[in-house]
Amino acid sequence: MPVEGHNDQRGVAVGLFAQELLNPGVKKREVFGWSMYDFANSGYTTVVLTAVYNAYFVGVIAQSSASATLLWTSLIALSSVLVMLIMPALGAYADARAAKKRLLMLMTTGCVISTIGLGLAGQGQLAWAALAVVVSNTCYACGEALIGAFLPELARRDSLGRVSGWGWAFGYFGGMLALGLSLAYVLHAQAAGMSASEFVPVTMYITAGVYALAALPTFLLLRERAQVQTKPAPAQSALARLKASWQRARRYPDFMRFLVCGVSYQAGIAVVIALAAVYAEQTLGFKQAQTMALVFLVNIASAVGAFVFGYFEDRVGHSRALKVTLLGWVVMILLAFVAQGPALFWVAAVLAGLCMGSSQSCGRAMVGALAPQASLAEFFGLWAFATRLAAVIGPLTYGLVTWLTAGNHRLAILSTGVFFLLGWWVLAGVNVQRGAAAARA
Repeated sequence: MPVEGHNDQRGVAVGLFAQELLNPGVKKREVFGWSMYDFANSGYTTVVLTAVYNAYFVGVIAQSSASATLLWTSLIALSSVLVMLIMPALGAYADARAAKKRLLMLMTTGCVISTIGLGLAGQGQLAWAALAVVVSNTCYACGEALIGAFLPELARRDSLGRVSGWGWAFGYFGGMLALGLSLAYVLHAQAAGMSASEFVPVTMYITAGVYALAALPTFLLLRERAQVQTKPAPAQSALARLKASWQRARRYPDFMRFLVCGVSYQAGIAVVIALAAVYAEQTLGFKQAQTMALVFLVNIASAVGAFVFGYFEDRVGHSRALKVTLLGWVVMILLAFVAQGPALFWVAAVLAGLCMGSSQSCGRAMVGALAPQASLAEFFGLWAFATRLAAVIGPLTYGLVTWLTAGNHRLAILSTGVFFLLGWWVLAGVNVQRGAAAARA
């Protein structure tokens, strides 16, 4: 009986990670290398944007000034604008020159170095901190688009949701590793009587180290399958290349509609990523260690959501699956709005995690389904444009609402629900089967 039970478990594992889900010539170790990049870069969003540095920037770097939250959201917006301008051109160059992997390495190096730079900024050193925030977030976002462009090369069309879910779920464990190491150090430092200005910089060094080491398997195992195009795209300015990319994408109306949908619902997600810790500390009185523990739990829920939902997505369809997650986000916003203490907010945070992993993974899979094979990096560059535009609109809206209402974070979080409802409405006009057929043609 023990042997039979072991074989059953092994069969389940093989079924979950079946070779048949991958394109011919793709080995599982290469998918592992691809997934390791999600593992590597998740620490940046978890520790820098969500759990630690955002609240540290508002409270210590900007010294809790009246405009501190708006300043933080403005820096995130500026980095997003830079990505919007340069990523479509980088994507077109990567497709023409078969350079996705080389550019990914460049962006990884930039993000790691500038994350170390975040730790070098002290109280009141706004200029240095602002530069490091903009550079690190720009490099992170470009790397996120480039790694996504490898997905259709690895997974079969009917398995994009599952394979994307593998990577996204695995990525949250990387976020938990960076956050767990940081939390352990913060608790030790607080017990020793150290201040935030002493222990937060060390968490930046931990995050940068995890990013650099965990990304190594990606560059060792992941192959560049694109071929140098015989007629590469002509040299153009970033704005001219962006215009050309949009003109090309207009031939794929379902892809274009999904970009509009993505701008809307990703704006809401950007608020949660960039300002959840600020909301918890400013509205509910969370302390630094409590916030980090909360985000750790969110990462566990996100990993479960991304992995399990990928199988549900491939079964019911990308569009229907995404609609479920968007309604889940609306419920989460309402729970956070009415929460008067930590207990209900913890429930909202778990729901946010489940929706975060599933909606992020689902969005990447849908782009993979709707993008033409010869222009993967370019179309993922347009997706990066959409998500970065969302990262401008969402946090800036939140920051402006808090500014106009004398710091009312509850009204700001409630306004975020509009983004998810609008995304759900736009998604109704996206026909994934029709769009995928156009991409194959």
